[in-house]
Amino acid sequence: MKRSTLWAYVLGTFVVCFGALAATMSLGYAPQLGLDLQGGASVVYKPAHPVPMDTLDQAIAIIRNRVDGLGVANPNIGRQGDNIVVQLPGVKNAQRALQIVGQTAQLEFRQVLCPAPAYSPPSPATPPPAPMAPSCSANLAQVPTTSRSLDKPSATVVLPVSSASGGGREVLGPALASGTIIKTANAALNQNGTWQINFGLTSPGSATFDSIAKVTYQKQLGIVLDGLVESAPTINSQSFNGSGQITGTFTEAQAKNLALELRYGALPVQLQQQTVQTISPTLGKSSLQAGLIAGLVGLALVLAYTVVYYRAFGVVVLLGLVTTAALLWAIVSLLGVSQGLTLDLSGVTGLIVSVGITVDSYVVYFERLKDEVRAGRSVRTSVDKGFSRAFRTILAADLVSLIGAALLYLLSVAQVKGFAFYLGLSTLLDVASAYLFTRPLVILLGQSRLFTETRWLGVARGLAIPDRPVAPTAPPVTTGSRS
Repeated sequence: MKRSTLWAYVLGTFVVCFGALAATMSLGYAPQLGLDLQGGASVVYKPAHPVPMDTLDQAIAIIRNRVDGLGVANPNIGRQGDNIVVQLPGVKNAQRALQIVGQTAQLEFRQVLCPAPAYSPPSPATPPPAPMAPSCSANLAQVPTTSRSLDKPSATVVLPVSSASGGGREVLGPALASGTIIKTANAALNQNGTWQINFGLTSPGSATFDSIAKVTYQKQLGIVLDGLVESAPTINSQSFNGSGQITGTFTEAQAKNLALELRYGALPVQLQQQTVQTISPTLGKSSLQAGLIAGLVGLALVLAYTVVYYRAFGVVVLLGLVTTAALLWAIVSLLGVSQGLTLDLSGVTGLIVSVGITVDSYVVYFERLKDEVRAGRSVRTSVDKGFSRAFRTILAADLVSLIGAALLYLLSVAQVKGFAFYLGLSTLLDVASAYLFTRPLVILLGQSRLFTETRWLGVARGLAIPDRPVAPTAPPVTTGSRS
């Protein structure tokens, strides 16, 4: 291979790798840190009752829309068996976020029949009344609040009123409509300086709501969210022309939360929290620092070993690792922005392990080169022949790593997927770097007069050609003269 071609490979690799790094940094791109490196919240939800997988997928889509509405960057939302795992890295108000994410947000419009006093359970000596549909003429003080299991759309129910609307209980009739009639919802301040929710209706929903307004004109219409009466405004018009307002004594946060839940719809299944984990930004920063220190210390030890053992070729290892790291940074940054890829602690572990795999490729090549020199070939000849034979071993070893990484990624949980992905990505870059960068650079060094001296290539004794025994010299043959 011509020297110009070799230089084109080396310089081209440098330009591509560091050009990609410069481009991503100039655009402000950087690896998106995961939950354990920048803090945030993680929660595992389980359906209250068994549901089909497509129902879980529908719930995941709604949760993802809610999280996007919160402005959380790069969330990790997925299904693990029958559970839904939600990870929100960098979220500021974790409690509010988890409340909005997991709330079923089952919205119903019910007519308010009458107020109900606080529940006063009967004394133990008095037998409990037989269960029946609540009635305004009944002794409502002894009628318990309707449980979630009995809160059916077709039933008359006794439900609590939110503290924002004054508290207490109310008797409500069957549901007249659900939240599916709402198309848009936004929180805004009204002329009185209080918060309200302005909502727009779908085309079918507009006709439905107008028919409800005719039935409940000059009466209270309860807006029920997950079994809680959020508001019960009096209907003052028989036609709303596709839009309306929900008023009450809302705070800004309550109004925005309700608008967000209405905008993205109700979950198709009630979810129960199984585990909740909150990581502070300080702890995440400490984890990141620990991972970086571990990686840098390991890298320094590896480089020190290669420089001591392989000397000039140790510089090749350093240049190869730096070049690969530049391209890896650019790829991870770009995938973080475009695909939401995050770098978590398991990913950092995968990168640290990949350093060992990359250096192992160099060791295989350099040891093969030494074998060629021991066989009596020159360094210039050995660098090319040694790579041809070593590359098969490098490919086989990297293929094993790729298969292991792929199996881990496909079969493991989310925490291990990061390790597998970054290990596999680094292994692919190792193969490319070995052929496009390491090989031409070592050949160029082998053609240099300085590096053809074995003392610059590390472990001179191992590389030196063994001395060949010198054959004994026969004594000179003399011929005498005849007299």
